[in-house]
Amino acid sequence: MGKVRMADIAQRVGVSTVTVHNALSGQKGVSDEMRTRILAVAEELGYQQITAAKKRESTRSLKNIGVLISERFLGGADTFYWKMYRELSLIAMDKNCMVAVEALKHEAEENLILPRLVDENTVEGLIIMGEIERDYIRFLKNETDIPVIFLDFYDYTLAKDAVVTDDFYGMYLLTEYLFDKGFRKLAYIGSIHATSSIMDRYCGFYKSLLEHGQELPAEWLIEDRDARGEVGFALPEHMPEAFVCNCDLVAAFLIEKLEKEGYRVPEDISVVGFDNYLYPGLQDKKVTTYEVNMRAMVKIALEKVLKQLRNPNSGRGLNVVSGHIVEKESVRL
Repeated sequence: MGKVRMADIAQRVGVSTVTVHNALSGQKGVSDEMRTRILAVAEELGYQQITAAKKRESTRSLKNIGVLISERFLGGADTFYWKMYRELSLIAMDKNCMVAVEALKHEAEENLILPRLVDENTVEGLIIMGEIERDYIRFLKNETDIPVIFLDFYDYTLAKDAVVTDDFYGMYLLTEYLFDKGFRKLAYIGSIHATSSIMDRYCGFYKSLLEHGQELPAEWLIEDRDARGEVGFALPEHMPEAFVCNCDLVAAFLIEKLEKEGYRVPEDISVVGFDNYLYPGLQDKKVTTYEVNMRAMVKIALEKVLKQLRNPNSGRGLNVVSGHIVEKESVRL
């Protein structure tokens, strides 16, 4: 038979792929009897853990780099991560690299199914854009030895090798900007447990509030998305002087809501966003924002992959890339 996958072992034994993965990786939750049976079937079928060692030893200069993006970050529009991928593609040409993108389907993430780029051993390194489930990160790292770099996501335990924008201080500076303009009653829109980026931006926002002795009423910390990433929120009963939004997309939706309710932006209420990116086709609301240095981020991520391919013990750690405030028309002067 061809290359043996964990799904083949699972089908033979009559268990799930997750159970096979846990058994082969020595994790808990599998009985000794079942673990022994799975190991025996794996040996019988000739299952081998993916390795890219021989591929990395190749003398050819062109490097194949994979890009993995969770399905929930893609949607039908030209999203932030699609733009980031295009930036990476342009830089890769100058670095003598080929890049290929794959969407990580919800089912694959939940059921621990390897990306095709990795499963078929067609890439020498992998850049993951955006946040994915921790269990899937463990699974991916256990199943392959190629360099994996996380872009726009960081986790101290599992995703240390990462490149992120300065979410904390970027939002701190943006909130300080509002205080400098005389605003005191501020609300934050963003589901802080949805992604590490939204949480870090909230922490920067809250640091500024604390330094100015301001409180944050419960109704002014507003959830903005569901588990699948679909954006939706309601306005609070008591309105603040300004809204601080975790991204420009949310800021644009907010301004539409405010205008439908008869509020004028910025005359009545001011709004700021983050990232300086709005999906094509959406009306430009001229949102004052903190611009992410996307080009610098993808350049550093690619360099980290290439550095590890040259020397597996190098290029580790977190890189934080600063951006800058872009003043537009959504804040009352």
